[in-house]
Amino acid sequence: MLNIRTFAEIGHENHGWLDARHHFSFGDYHDPQRMGWGSIRVWNDDTIAARTGFAPHSHRDMEIITYVRTGAITHEDSLGNKGRIAAGDVQVMGAGTGVQHSEHNAEDEETTLFQIWIHPRAPGGAPHWGQKSFPNGDRAGQWTTLASGYGDDTDALHINADARVLGATLYSGHALTHTVDSGRYAYLVSSTGRVAVNGVVANPRDGVALSGGETYRIEGLDETELVLVDAPALP
Repeated sequence: MLNIRTFAEIGHENHGWLDARHHFSFGDYHDPQRMGWGSIRVWNDDTIAARTGFAPHSHRDMEIITYVRTGAITHEDSLGNKGRIAAGDVQVMGAGTGVQHSEHNAEDEETTLFQIWIHPRAPGGAPHWGQKSFPNGDRAGQWTTLASGYGDDTDALHINADARVLGATLYSGHALTHTVDSGRYAYLVSSTGRVAVNGVVANPRDGVALSGGETYRIEGLDETELVLVDAPALP
């Protein structure tokens, strides 16, 4: 009911300024067996060199979540939004009917981040953007909802998808559980530290695909920083 894809075996493209790892097919990396997990389409693990970044480019019909691990990224888009998203912060951008944006590391140090794409519940929505800080200390020993398409998650950033993005920090020997309902899909990555998922060890930045219909016990083997997406099947 779970499958671990190690950091060493996920897709890898090094462009000099951008060292990118792809949990699912993306760019020049293509694996027909790894086109996504449910409605989770992309999970990129990016290292962006200082004073570099992504020039303006367009997206549509995708909910894009950026989780900054270290450093900071500066966002600017065609909706007039601009913001600096630092470590501990999360950004969401719903591309909807279409939006153009740029993402730059304006810092003097490299930035590391996860970028996650989720298919929206329906195409053609209005584009949107938001960011929020989620300090690690507030997530100690518990799940915190970072982004959600459900109205009762009032403290989370909004996405137009029937999905949740959760974060947590765990100390060694501490554990959390997460139930993936039948027909849903979850994907877990530890940004730092090893975890044991139902007794199976995953190293930092490994991807753990969790199938629906089961409750999973996630134990920190080191001090860990977790990100988990729980999403439906493709719409």
